Amino acid sequence: MAKYLGPVCKLCRREGEKLFLKGERCFTPKCGFEKRSFAPGVHGKSGSRSRTATGRESDFARQLRAKQKARRVYGTMERQFRRYYETAQQRRGLTGLNLLQLLETRLDNVVFRMGFSSSRAEARLLVSHGHFTVNGRRTDVPSMLMNAGDVIQVRESSRSTTYFKELVDLAEKRNFPAWLNRDLKSLNGTVLRLPERAEIDGNLNEQLIVEFYSRR
Repeated sequence: MAKYLGPVCKLCRREGEKLFLKGERCFTPKCGFEKRSFAPGVHGKSGSRSRTATGRESDFARQLRAKQKARRVYGTMERQFRRYYETAQQRRGLTGLNLLQLLETRLDNVVFRMGFSSSRAEARLLVSHGHFTVNGRRTDVPSMLMNAGDVIQVRESSRSTTYFKELVDLAEKRNFPAWLNRDLKSLNGTVLRLPERAEIDGNLNEQLIVEFYSRR
């Protein structure tokens, strides 16, 4: 299972905004983006990017940044992200919305949205270690896609760990979207339906992502 192993704060700096990849740490002064908000590399402080002769950022650069931003937010590699796009194309409806719905219904993202982890990276780790069941069956595949009616639950053997004992107090402070249901007493949640566009990160530009792959 391929994954990015470099410093995640550098990803936020490259995109020019916080992507909240480290959970609660991103809200503290220790956040790397707070200390160095310019892009990484020798040209970072100058803000140099791919621009046209008139100084305007090129269409390709904007499309690339939109695609990279979405890929980094959900923690996927390029090949996997491209497969999601191809699957979205084959579904009925808007390709861009289909793509975001596929990303949102990944198991690791659902765990994060329910408040069972502070970040998607942490959710990915918890799922990989087998702490969750889906419809009563243990799974360790973070990229598993959820459907309406699926029930995600913390395994009985995992509830005695320090992390899950303290989880209830932390999760109570976090809201969860309307397309999910959550029960902190039994540490489970249910996917009620697919998320609508308004319930997905508004800073993501799916139209630019579609344009990026359409030109290739």
